[in-house]
Amino acid sequence: MLKCIAIDDEPLALRQLDAYIAKTPYLESVGACDNALEAQQLLATQSVDLIFCDISMPDLNGVDFVRSLVERPMVIFATAYSDYAVEGFRLDAVDYLLKPISFADFSRAAAKANSLYELRHGQRQGQAPAEAEPRDREYISVKADYKTSLVKIADLVWLESESEYVRMHLADGSTLTTLFRLKNMEAALPSESFMRVHRSYIVNLRRITGYARGRVYLDNAEYVPVGENYKEQFLAYIEKNYPNL
Repeated sequence: MLKCIAIDDEPLALRQLDAYIAKTPYLESVGACDNALEAQQLLATQSVDLIFCDISMPDLNGVDFVRSLVERPMVIFATAYSDYAVEGFRLDAVDYLLKPISFADFSRAAAKANSLYELRHGQRQGQAPAEAEPRDREYISVKADYKTSLVKIADLVWLESESEYVRMHLADGSTLTTLFRLKNMEAALPSESFMRVHRSYIVNLRRITGYARGRVYLDNAEYVPVGENYKEQFLAYIEKNYPNL
């Protein structure tokens, strides 16, 4: 359960954030503040995991408020002005919500925060992070969509990096998105079957159907680019195993 506060100087927006928090089962509200100074006082007495914070507020704006925190919880910024997005992410904000905020957008951002919390909490307790782990070299287990799923390695077609997430493209056309970095997936998958061909992509070598003009073609006519730093290794594999490709 993530303990969180909402901060917004607009009464309607603050009530909406508080209502969204109440509807989300893994969030617990410990306060709603209509200005950053009130939030500072609350944080002095309450332990908080996540802050939903408006940026444009009188006296002390959200960015300066978050920057002033010595012990900084996770932050999701909310504002009507998209120009603030870059500044928000410089503070390592979990996400950025543009008003008016739909519950779907709120849920997506909250789920990202919850996944980050689970990963960090597990590491602090000395547990293995929630990353892909080989299971008899036939399956990997990943946390996605609020559950742990067993994915058959042979069914992975290709994987792409999305910042702190990896999107897994499966043979049946479905995808799974889970929280960890591509380099961890690269280490977990069998090197004889999978190769990193780009800083953002890993491909299943058994699923390759063609190669041309710096592109690897895969099942279902999908393709991914081959990065310059990975081209020599990939071409050596192709020449050795598929001389006529």
